[in-house]
This record gives sequence, C-alpha cells and structure tokens, in this order.
Amino acid sequence: MVDYRRSGILLHISSIPSEFGIGDFGKEAFHFIDLLAKYGITVWQILPLGPAGAGNSPYQAYSAYAGDPRYISPERIVEWGLLTREDITPVREFCPTSVNFKAVTSWKAMIHKKVWNNFILHADESFKKEYGAFLGEHDWWLSDYALYASCSKNFDGLCWNKWEKKLVERDRETLERFKLEFQEDYEFERFQQFIFFKQWFQLKEYANEKGVKIFGDIPLYVSLNSSDIWTNQELFLLDENREPTLVGGVPPDYFSEKGQLWGNPVFNWDQLRKTGYNWWIARLYFNLHMFDMVRIDHFRGLESFWAVEAGAENAISGQWLPADGNEILQIMQSRLGEIPVVAEDLGIITPEVEQLRDRFNLPGMKVLQFAFSSDSTNDHLPHNFQNRVIAYTGTHDNDTIMGWWKHLSNQERKNVLQYLSLKKGNIKDKLIEWIWSSTATVSIVPMQDILGLGSEARMNIPGTATGNWQWRYTKHQLKKHQFEFIQKLNILYNRK
Repeated sequence: MVDYRRSGILLHISSIPSEFGIGDFGKEAFHFIDLLAKYGITVWQILPLGPAGAGNSPYQAYSAYAGDPRYISPERIVEWGLLTREDITPVREFCPTSVNFKAVTSWKAMIHKKVWNNFILHADESFKKEYGAFLGEHDWWLSDYALYASCSKNFDGLCWNKWEKKLVERDRETLERFKLEFQEDYEFERFQQFIFFKQWFQLKEYANEKGVKIFGDIPLYVSLNSSDIWTNQELFLLDENREPTLVGGVPPDYFSEKGQLWGNPVFNWDQLRKTGYNWWIARLYFNLHMFDMVRIDHFRGLESFWAVEAGAENAISGQWLPADGNEILQIMQSRLGEIPVVAEDLGIITPEVEQLRDRFNLPGMKVLQFAFSSDSTNDHLPHNFQNRVIAYTGTHDNDTIMGWWKHLSNQERKNVLQYLSLKKGNIKDKLIEWIWSSTATVSIVPMQDILGLGSEARMNIPGTATGNWQWRYTKHQLKKHQFEFIQKLNILYNRK
C-alpha cells in the first residue's frame, strides 16, 4: 500500500484559506500541494468529503457518495468562463479563521445557481458532453441522491422516513412523480455533483503529479437521514416506521466517560450477506477511485460493533454484536490483491479486531497523545510500534499538541519529559521528531501542530454536537521554518 517511509499532514479541505468562508478546491489547495512537494512531504490526509449533515460533521453525511458542494471553488468556475469575478465578490466578509456553515451554504447555493444557468445557456458542446458522460457513469447513485436532496429541500429538511408514505416506500410511480415535480432542483443537484467531482479529480491529479498521495476517510456508518438508507432500507436495522431499532456508538473510553452515542442505524448483516455485500464493495471501490489510500473510521465495527437500544440517553448500556468485515475484505483482496486501506483501530480493541487487521496486512494507527497515561508497555509509545503503523501526534478528534500539553496531569507530564529526556527545547518539535524517528510506515502531524496552535484550533471534541469542524488557518500563520523542520526530519529519518 505504501512503498516507503513517508510523512504527511492531516488537514481537511474546509480548513484551507479562502475568501469564500470555507476551504475549497481552489488555488490555495493547489498551493498547499506545492508546499508539501517543496518540503518533501508526500501524504495529504483529509476527512470525509460528503455533504455534512448534523452538526456539520463530515462523519454524518447525507450521502456516502456525493460530495459537499461547499468545497466547490468559485475561482475555478471563473476560469471556466461560467462566472465573472464580479459574480463571486462576496456580499459579506467571511471570517478567515472559522467556518460559518450556514452563511457559506446560503452564499454558495446562490453562486452555483448562477453557474447552472450559465452552463445551460453558454457552455460549449464539449463541456455539455462531459456532463452527459458524468451522468451516465454515476447514475447508479446520483439519481437517488439528487431526488433525496430535492425532496429534503422541499420538505424543509424533514427526515425521509417522515415523507409521504409511498415516497418512503420508494414506489416507482411516486418516485417519478416527485422527480418531475422537483425537476429544477433535481437537475441542479446533479449538476453540483458534476462540478464537485470535476474539480476534485483535477486537484487529485495535480497532487499525484507532484508526488503527493491523497489519504481519504470512510466513516463506518451512514446517517439515518441520508440518501443511502432511504435507498437501501433493507440493509439497516429499522422498524416498521423506518426508525432505527439499534444505533451505533462506542462504550466509555478515553474520549468520553459515558461513551459516544452516534445515533446511526447499524447494519443488517444478514441482509448484506444475502446480497454478497454489494453495497459495501461498491462503496470501497468508489472511495479507492477517489483517493490513493483510505482509512476506515471505527474499523473495529467490521469485526463486532457496539449496539445500543434506540432512544437510550447514552452509550453505557449496549452490547457487542458480530459483523462480517472478514468476508468483505476477502472479496476486496481477491480482486485487488493488496488493499490500500488503513484500519482506525483506536479505542477498545480486542485480539479478534487485531487478527482481522493483520489478516489483510492493513496498517493500524498509533497516537502519541495516548502514550503516556500508563507505563513503558503502552502500545502508542514508539518503541512498541510493530509493522504497518500510521503514527500521529494527534488526530482530528484530539486536542492540539500544545493544548494537550497544557492540560496534562502532573504525572503524565512527568512521563513525557522522562521518556523524551527533555530538559530544554520545544516540546512540540520533540514530540513530532519522536513520531518521525519511529518505525512507522507513515508519520502524520495535523496542520495545527505544525503551526504550534493551542486548544482554540481543535477540530472536534467527540461527544459534543455543536461548535466543531470550524477551524481554518490563514496564510500569514505559515512560516518557512515550520516546514523546513519537517524537511530536516524527513532527511534525518529517511522519510519522504
């Protein structure tokens, strides 16, 4: 999967500078790739790209396939001749350090409507032919998603299981009726996806040409209020009212004393088995086309999953139930040989989960922030790393290094200093260096840690529903010495 000791940066698209309120696939994303290539960093890890749902979380998307239109770059569209610079001058000044999702969504929807109208009126035949080819290639998921998104808009965001009964049941005539009734919205949603994927693959191609691999992310579950569950209701454990009977989460752990209750419907593995796991196989193929390598978030849920009765107040009361991840990965291995997948194996991990990961030679994850709460046997300490490890200072769910250091207990702080033999110097740099010097196949640091930012730059606090995913950096925060330090470590520890 990864043929060399590599280094990488974790940075979501939304966090990239842009005058349009949110990071996008525009010039600053290309400049970031240039920055990586200049300093010999060859992995760019991002979060899921789907249309973010509840709490603006990319892990609660309205679709497992569609892209979030907010990442579409208006500047790129100007280059295509479908907008003018005057069209994309924001009527309001967006905050450069935080995403106002509501304001961005409203403004970009208005801009994309202009693009759609100009495309109909002025696009040349080759562009329209390209659009037609996209519709044909992606119809297997796009038609359902576009209708779902159109209905959701016209029904004021009401979850699909509260729609008209025949629409909920996906009666063929009813689907066609609403497709005609909401035709304008339906066509617009399909067009937005065309623009999204056109821009994404241009960005990915540029990264690959520069020697940078894109490391994507697949959430294990999909949201109840999503095109996927509406379209594939039999593949999830739902009652006669299409409400979940069991929901996903994790029991109490490092992140939450009451566990995490995500609320996603869990899979009907009996039904998935009958279909040959087609839904999962298609999803994996799709993502492996989107990215050079992918992480399966909450990988342990492919071996067994924590199931909580729907309506429970927290995730303390639940049970582990078996899953068929082995069968899915066997199918992928038989078709691809090596599977370019990373297992997110953090939290409560059993020998059975480790066996599943190792059976298919999948790298696991180690996080240095988890390394100092016990003794020298801690799996997250670099001297205990085994083969096939992706090592991090922290992830999007952790505090930044500086925030973490500030809030450490006295004992953990003592453990860190003793382990590092550090009496002077920058704690951030020393921790990054430990990750780089390790045997990890890939060493990754979040952008916030390169910049040396505190807890104010944290991306997500697990178990909280609001106030997350908003952080953005600004260009003036980038300093040459920060990246020269990573370049120096790459040379010193034989990484690229």
